[in-house]
Amino acid sequence: MLRAVVLLLISVAVGLTVGELDHGYKGYHIYEVTPKTLEQSQLLHQLSLDGYDFIKEGRLLGHSSRVIVSPAQFERFVKLVKSEQIAYTLLNENLGASIDEELALLKLQRRMNPITGKGRLSTERYYTHEEILNYIDDLAVRYPSRVFVKTVGWSYERRALKTITITNGDQRKGKKLIFVDGGFHAREWISPAAVLYIIDQLVEQFEQNADLLKDYDWIILPVVNPDGYEHTQTGTLARMWRKTRQPYGACYGADPNRNFDFHWNEEGASSSACADTYAGPTAFSEPETIVVRDLMHSLSDRGVMYLTLHSYGNYLLYPWGWTSDLPDTWEDLDEVARTGAEAIENATGTVYTYGSSTNVLYIAAGASDDYGFYAGFNVSITMELSGAGSIGFNPPVTRIDEFVTETWIGIRAMAEKIIEKY
Repeated sequence: MLRAVVLLLISVAVGLTVGELDHGYKGYHIYEVTPKTLEQSQLLHQLSLDGYDFIKEGRLLGHSSRVIVSPAQFERFVKLVKSEQIAYTLLNENLGASIDEELALLKLQRRMNPITGKGRLSTERYYTHEEILNYIDDLAVRYPSRVFVKTVGWSYERRALKTITITNGDQRKGKKLIFVDGGFHAREWISPAAVLYIIDQLVEQFEQNADLLKDYDWIILPVVNPDGYEHTQTGTLARMWRKTRQPYGACYGADPNRNFDFHWNEEGASSSACADTYAGPTAFSEPETIVVRDLMHSLSDRGVMYLTLHSYGNYLLYPWGWTSDLPDTWEDLDEVARTGAEAIENATGTVYTYGSSTNVLYIAAGASDDYGFYAGFNVSITMELSGAGSIGFNPPVTRIDEFVTETWIGIRAMAEKIIEKY
């Protein structure tokens, strides 16, 4: 009853009808499943390849995964987990209603608190791609000796992709650098939010973090996939969109994190244009991944660390993602990831699992972290941020600050370790 009243109040405030709040993903469930045997883990992974949308997946025994189950999949799914004695818990019995509430609140916040593009951004809501670009453009105006913004390419739908270069203003040539990006997967809203917090700490809170900029520059691409990111904010049916938005026949988009030309379209990627993990018709078919590729190669002579922020699951992952084999320098990668995980746990109690992508999470060929390492970065890490609630990609706005602050603790510790080692 209370939820219905809240929905009604929000719908009136933002000009939506009750009918508009009750469509798309109606009756979709989210289950948490926890494998206890290798066979159960393999079975769950097979489900992810058979069209089940795993919004959190891990291969370690005892680690839970979360899966969206449509009404059409419900009977088969429940029968399967029961027969295989896989532990499962219903987390959300109506994903559509949860998304409706979230989008209505987002629209209300934007109407009540429009962003001018001037000054600091708070951690009290999620921002549009345009608002993010306006923010970094304003930083370049306010801090002209330390901040530089550059348009490095365009998305398929002609949205600008801009990097922000953050320095300490000493104008030294050839400084080492850390390259950070976010927003690869459209529905992972907390990723750009965490990137914005990194920018805030390095620019607005420069005095507290000057040591991170003494011998290193930071180059940050806040949203790799702006078309998909904006699409997820247009309505309930679009909210769980993951890919880019370039059309392929009757379907749209490729998974940008399967589109890199390093073991492209091998295991963990799909050749089906309608699949969430579609690798694209060719490697680098997406203009967005071409931008990241070109940045990596242009920066690799100075680039020491590549960090890409995703959500969710509390992981710090390093190469390889295309094979369970480890690179020759895996101990260096492990040391950096472990440093970040320990810093977060010591400060907040939150536990991050760290290790190579395939051995800790799942095999995923053609990903950006593997390519960054292949392109020459000494350390390449994917950080899967914490999640909250049953959807996870977008912690409630009341918890954004908690999660981005936690994330920064780990990133700062990893950066300090990089500076110490390299």
